Amino acid sequence: MDFSAERAFLESLADAAAAAILPHFRTVLPVDSKDGHRFDPVTIADRAAETAMRDLIAARFPDDGIVGEEHGTLNDGAERVWVLDPIDGTRSFIAGLPVWGVLIGLLHRGRPVLGMMAQPFTGERFGGDGATAWYTGPGGPRPLRTRACGDLAEAVLFTTSPDNFAPDELSAYRRGEAKVRLARYGADCYAYAMLAAGFVDVVIEAGLQPYDIIPMIPIIEGAGGMVTAWDGGTAVHGGKVAASGDARLHDRVLAVLGE
Repeated sequence: MDFSAERAFLESLADAAAAAILPHFRTVLPVDSKDGHRFDPVTIADRAAETAMRDLIAARFPDDGIVGEEHGTLNDGAERVWVLDPIDGTRSFIAGLPVWGVLIGLLHRGRPVLGMMAQPFTGERFGGDGATAWYTGPGGPRPLRTRACGDLAEAVLFTTSPDNFAPDELSAYRRGEAKVRLARYGADCYAYAMLAAGFVDVVIEAGLQPYDIIPMIPIIEGAGGMVTAWDGGTAVHGGKVAASGDARLHDRVLAVLGE
């Protein structure tokens, strides 16, 4: 199917989110926690950005469904469903760090067909449709391509935090971390964007929600990479997810995680 109109609409959604978020970045603002047992921050910027995007979708594509982190689901059984994470990386956002992003994805019959990660503060946007991927921002537009890396010993690995893994998951992650050239923490969605851009080779995560990963799948795949669950199945449900820039490397990553 032709999703050219929806691809252009990604830009409008990103613009609306940016307008809602940027007045709050690096300001003193109240922070709530969505979880009474662990700190799961949410701010007025998260809620306002998702509201702005949902309003645009309702006006332009009223029959489409929406799944959003902050305001729940609407008609999620529709043929087309927009998946929104208004600020992926809220912990970095409230700390004043620019490693957060607006995630926008589109599912068609359950398959991710479009995705964008927009960083309003840096002016960067990473988009993909599963076949191609693109970047706009400082330095001008260019295609996104992952880099060749078939050996874990040469790979750069990211995860958001070891604290996000359950004990058995952490053991599996540590097996992979012990084999790579460089491991770094943090960055949330920015790590996936850097994988698509050819600067990171592997991202390993656990405990993801669908809205954390669905928007990134068409970007990574469009850039030549792979995204799956740890068992090799689909990543659209979140949970334990691995992304690699090289199919050879992905096979090795899944083998290590499955040991």
